[in-house]
Amino acid sequence: MAIPTSTITVDAPVESSSSAVSWAPVIAGAFVATVVTLVLMLVGAGLGLTLVSPFPSESSSAGAVSVYAAIWLVVVQWVSAGVGGYLTGRLRTKWVGVHTDEVFFRDTAHGFLTWAVATVVVVMFLGSAVSSIVGGATRTVTQAAATTTAVAADAAAENMPDLSTSYFTDALLRPANPMTAQPNAAAGSNEAATAELSRILLRSATAGELSATDRTYVEQLIAARTGLSEADAKARVDTVLKEIEDAKVATQEAADTARKSAATTALLGALSMVIGAFIASASAALGGRRRDEDEAIFLAS
Repeated sequence: MAIPTSTITVDAPVESSSSAVSWAPVIAGAFVATVVTLVLMLVGAGLGLTLVSPFPSESSSAGAVSVYAAIWLVVVQWVSAGVGGYLTGRLRTKWVGVHTDEVFFRDTAHGFLTWAVATVVVVMFLGSAVSSIVGGATRTVTQAAATTTAVAADAAAENMPDLSTSYFTDALLRPANPMTAQPNAAAGSNEAATAELSRILLRSATAGELSATDRTYVEQLIAARTGLSEADAKARVDTVLKEIEDAKVATQEAADTARKSAATTALLGALSMVIGAFIASASAALGGRRRDEDEAIFLAS
């Protein structure tokens, strides 16, 4: 007995063979946005040169120049994104049989793609400059931190690869009484004393304080080398240590300021780029709507 079979008809889904992305207007808009960025960067560089001068009385402060530069970079980002996005929206062809909401979404997506492509191109052009800025900020913090441990004896440290060994050797060879063991020292022995003092100060800067033993020895050595009384030598040591501590604090504050400035610049730059992406998307949607409206008016007439 034959088993009846039923025929099921499945409608093939209606799918467009063309992509929803029109790369030609995206690339054109990104190219224009890149050119606008480069032109405005040159204009900003020219305006920036008018703010600085070799004569201090005629030059703006470094802080003011930095603020102006940051504002100008934001303006460049937003203007180039707006121009590139609008051109992308106006240059794309009209989508037939597509809902209005979908057209709006595609236009905004095209604007976002334009911004992304332009950003990549600009980074490729200005990559060395961006790396220099970031690297400069990093080096500033690193060098500032290193300076706090070498503020007293940077020149002497260059010729002493084994600092710890030299320090303990000096400690073992210290005379019991520098006042009597090294009277009226000649210039040659003064160089050795200077190197030893440099190592002591460098070690104290690393440790954060000058030990009581080192302080007593330094005071005696200063008195022997300079002819000062013990009280005057102690006062001189206190003054120099205070200057070293002030220099360390100033260097740490400068490093902290550089860190905060770099963090603020990075965050503001990221926020500016997000706003630039929004401007490019909105401009593309506006350009696409104007293009469709103009075409509708043309066809109606």
